[in-house]
Amino acid sequence: MTDRITVEELAELMKKSAGVTVAPEELRQHDTGFDRLGVDSLGLLGIVGELENRYGTPMPTDVERSKTPRQFLDLVNSALMTGA
Repeated sequence: MTDRITVEELAELMKKSAGVTVAPEELRQHDTGFDRLGVDSLGLLGIVGELENRYGTPMPTDVERSKTPRQFLDLVNSALMTGA
């Protein structure tokens, strides 16, 4: 396990926690909003909860308000790097 999550891991979390299947390539190519990908606020909370359990650290509250996967990854990876 690394200190950064990848688009592949995010795609896996989206499927596991939000029930939405998205190819990692799609997350890389487009900065489509979570809403257009079919991830609602509860799905995003599920993803955040899974990450908090996996890494044993709380995520900043801004993460739950991320509009896009890119914004989400930037916030989560920044928090993991600084040990937030």
